[in-house]
Amino acid sequence: MSLTVVANASLLLGRSLSFVDKGFIEIEGGIIKSAGRGEYKARSDCRIIDAKSLLVLPGFINAHTHIADSIGKDIGIDSGLDARVHPVFGAKKKILNKSRPEHLKAFIRSSAISMMSKGIVAFADFREGGLQGLELLQDAISGLPVKCIKLGRIDIYFKPGTADRLSTESLRQARSVFEAGDGLGISGANENTDGSLEQYASLRRRLRLGLRGIQPRNSKKKLIAIHAAESADTMSRSKFSTGRTEVERIMDHLKPDFIVHMTNASDHDISLVAESGTGVVICPRANGALGAGLPRVAKMLKSGCLLAIGTDNVMLNSPDIFRELDYLWKACRAVEGVLVDPKELLKMATVNAAEILGLNSGCIEAGRAADLMFVDKNHIDLSPVHNPYASLVHRASQSSIRALMIDGRFAGEID
Repeated sequence: MSLTVVANASLLLGRSLSFVDKGFIEIEGGIIKSAGRGEYKARSDCRIIDAKSLLVLPGFINAHTHIADSIGKDIGIDSGLDARVHPVFGAKKKILNKSRPEHLKAFIRSSAISMMSKGIVAFADFREGGLQGLELLQDAISGLPVKCIKLGRIDIYFKPGTADRLSTESLRQARSVFEAGDGLGISGANENTDGSLEQYASLRRRLRLGLRGIQPRNSKKKLIAIHAAESADTMSRSKFSTGRTEVERIMDHLKPDFIVHMTNASDHDISLVAESGTGVVICPRANGALGAGLPRVAKMLKSGCLLAIGTDNVMLNSPDIFRELDYLWKACRAVEGVLVDPKELLKMATVNAAEILGLNSGCIEAGRAADLMFVDKNHIDLSPVHNPYASLVHRASQSSIRALMIDGRFAGEID
């Protein structure tokens, strides 16, 4: 394997994203071999990429999407949460049911390409439609270098507060989805009973241990994720039906790897999640588009929550992490009255997302995949760069990206 060296670059180095004015990255076999400060002593047997005038940072990880919904961009913009995205009667459900698979694939693929053009090296998708939905997603992105965490779902929904449980056939389908993808992306507690949430949790335990002594076909750690506390209405419905918040029920009966949204979570909900070490993926622009509010990022960070960020439903938003970070940084100060450290926001899109999703990506250190974004420090919108973290969060954009590398290979130059 040949050695590639990125030299003379400014870097955001390691898990702390420490700024290095001039440094290098050694890459071999798609993996970062070493990275450090200062000049690189060139060797005759390596390829040198002179990155002078470039800032190299970990490629973004979009920790929550519904990418197939890109076929319905901006439909029903004057509607609320349930009218647009409810899994049983929302507009997105009707659109997906009526759309031809080849059309869905085309728009999934175009959205994945769009993400790469915006510096995204990986995304985690909640995919409806059981095994067929997962297969459609895989076919759509086939041949693209972007990485995808595929979280499938069986389209079975319950009324909370009842004793209903998943049937034997539904559990068989759920197991098939679990094994075929990277885990489950469950709609929400309000579409499940305590019993069905416990069944999903039990299925994960059995698959991780090996059902009846037989290891699952895909032995990679499986994830469970679920939406919760997205709106004040979903919170009140949970309390009315069960006497408890969505998060309380989820933490008692499901114990997921991460929760999506937490926009209207109570102080107690936030404490429960922080104490358990459960990841949280926030989707600020989608919540804003739906009038659901803004997640209390400063409160969650202070409580010790591990936060990542996602662009959510492509029906609502462009899959652009730069725009997400910009919106969040300013809205947090306006709403919470706190200026969140822009470095912490960048961690949500890189280091933290990789940790929550179990990806060997997200930071520039030895042993990690060489998933890198190259940003032009001399770009008209950035120069002069006095604070690299602030510049990236609220000044950088697709036009300031010069290249994207995934597993040590350039995904293409970006104009």
